[in-house]
Amino acid sequence: MADLLIELFSEEIPARMQPRAAEDLRKLMTDGLVEAGLTYAGAAAYSTPRRLALTVQGLSAKSPTLREERRGPKVGAPDKAIEGFLRGAGVTRDALEEREDKKGTFYYATVVTPGRDADEIVAEVLERTVRAFPWPKSMRWGTSSLRWVRPLHRIVCLLSDEAGDRVVPLTIDGIVAGQTTEGHRFMGNGPFQVTSFEDYEARLKRARVILSAEERAETIWHDATNRAFAMGLEVVEDRGLLTEVAGLVEWPVVLMGEIGAEFLGLPPEVLRTSMKEHQKFFSVRNPGSGRIERFITVANIETADDGATILAGNNKVLAARLSDAKFFWENDLRVAKEQGLSAWTDRLANVTFHNKLGSQRDRIARIAALARDIAPAVGADAGLAEQAALVAKADLSSEMVYEFPELQGLMGRYYAQAAGLPAEVAAACENHYAPLGPSDDVPDAPVSVTVALADKLDTLTGFWAIDEKPTGSKDPFALRRAALGVIRLVLENGLRLPLDRIIDAQLLRHKIDTNGDAAEEALRDKLLSEIARHGVFGAAVHAVIDTAEGDAPDWIEAVRQHKPDLSDDLLGFVHDRLKVFLRDQGIRHDVIDACLAMPGKDDLTLLVARARALNTVLATEDGENLVQGFRRANNILTQAEEKDGVEYSFGADPKFATADEEKALFAALDAADAAIAPAMQAEDFPAAMAAMADLRAPIDAFFEAVQVNDENDIVRRNRLNLLARIRQTCLQAADLTRIEG
Repeated sequence: MADLLIELFSEEIPARMQPRAAEDLRKLMTDGLVEAGLTYAGAAAYSTPRRLALTVQGLSAKSPTLREERRGPKVGAPDKAIEGFLRGAGVTRDALEEREDKKGTFYYATVVTPGRDADEIVAEVLERTVRAFPWPKSMRWGTSSLRWVRPLHRIVCLLSDEAGDRVVPLTIDGIVAGQTTEGHRFMGNGPFQVTSFEDYEARLKRARVILSAEERAETIWHDATNRAFAMGLEVVEDRGLLTEVAGLVEWPVVLMGEIGAEFLGLPPEVLRTSMKEHQKFFSVRNPGSGRIERFITVANIETADDGATILAGNNKVLAARLSDAKFFWENDLRVAKEQGLSAWTDRLANVTFHNKLGSQRDRIARIAALARDIAPAVGADAGLAEQAALVAKADLSSEMVYEFPELQGLMGRYYAQAAGLPAEVAAACENHYAPLGPSDDVPDAPVSVTVALADKLDTLTGFWAIDEKPTGSKDPFALRRAALGVIRLVLENGLRLPLDRIIDAQLLRHKIDTNGDAAEEALRDKLLSEIARHGVFGAAVHAVIDTAEGDAPDWIEAVRQHKPDLSDDLLGFVHDRLKVFLRDQGIRHDVIDACLAMPGKDDLTLLVARARALNTVLATEDGENLVQGFRRANNILTQAEEKDGVEYSFGADPKFATADEEKALFAALDAADAAIAPAMQAEDFPAAMAAMADLRAPIDAFFEAVQVNDENDIVRRNRLNLLARIRQTCLQAADLTRIEG
């Protein structure tokens, strides 16, 4: 057994590419070695700004000799066919054997592939890996044909075992592999030779290079938090920035600088974003006031003045950056106070959201109308919800958000507060984008929830209306994320929304063009509001249409002819995302399918309550066996109905019961019906499912003791009707025919 060390030494590798590159090196090399017949005990990959490294422990010294038996053409086949088989197998004609099987007599050859030394295999796999390395971006330099992320200077490829260490013979595009590397660009002591991974790692550290990215990150965080703690401050945690900065330095030196007093009045989020995006600085916060007062920067070199010159340069650049941010902030505040947020909203008329969906201002109008419609169901004030929706995206026109797009929403809250808008409106400006991801917090304030729902539902219905749905892995408009956002907003706030009606109304809002006519807009909004509450086919909707008869606009016909196909398709898309969401919580997809077959499937809260109760019951022995009993009853009943050409759905009478188990089942079904019906009415699904599970024992006993297809026709029909009662009783809670297994 031997240990392998590989280092690919180059100019600086972008920090964002390093973790993936290290993993790619490990996977490509180990997969290639195993494919070639070598085994190994363990492997680990490392990255620094100037190197990728791999260590493989316990590598076998040689691949095994392989013997493979191949069947060739039939005896008596044309010579050309036989010669081709000989060339492919690498054997001569006298090495062939003739064997007879049921299809005839065939030639057989035994192909022996001798094992190869690890050195040869490692060289082959490493060259293939380097030449086909999957960098997101790569370059060529000089006259070289090799592509690498930055110019590649050295290759270390070393095998070490009990006998010592040896360099693997390898040359890639003029670069000869060796055992020489170098440490830190400025603080190292020049090139040096290594003999093993342990020696390599230790000598690198003496040459001011920490090989492990995790160790560099721990060093940065430890030193930064200690410096902040010594001054009564705290570092704002940012794991993403920590990982990135650890990829920018080989020998991290933590320095703390001050932020100019003139910038301390900026919102802390603005300071954090500006320092992070432009300078890769960590923010240091005063825990008492919450203000960002200092910053942490990480240098890649130790200096005689303990970093004073570095900090002076950083302070100069930071002051210029924060001066811009201060100008944007003060200018935006002036506009918000003097002109209000409507000044920015008006500008959005010139910003296209989508060429088929109009401008951002058009979209805001749709969201505001929808927010007013759904506010009562969310428990929000309709006027506040509409007001919040009208200004929630105003900050997209602000100078601060233009400079820092990631602050959209947050700056809207600040500007809404400056404009004197209600606190609920300001909160909705910040929270209406949430949740953006599966780990984001979900807003719970009614106005914020209403606007967030309206925003996401308008996005979904808009792209469905223009037939821009996600396909395969492609989702350019993040519609899956929007659907998941709707699901989490509804479920985590326990909302009872008729999504089907709301989707219908919003799809029609995308299709109806009033050409700016105020009277038509009022009629449209009244009509769509009724649709969102009562459904497109409701009597209230027709009453509104009837009031417009005689002078009805052309688009009324679109309402008359509206079909649910598109809204059903969108609701199905939401249900698909719900399955993924619930699967992560341990709820089976067939359980959700069984509940989707029941009424009220557009009420996600009702649907999930039913699914969780059914999932709990099916996890028990009674629940599992009940499904088997139900399936048995349903199969017998279905076959009998097909054979007899009649439906056995009523008429089961206990007076025709002959067996005690049969009579007991009648009694159990009566008790179950008495318990399930009121429980379903009260939406107490656990109680309904529990009552259904209680049928397990009497159903099992019935099938053990009774033959359904009795010779007596009256008894047989009665028992088939009894099976129909089992089916009817069980299907009250969920469609058990959709349960698998």
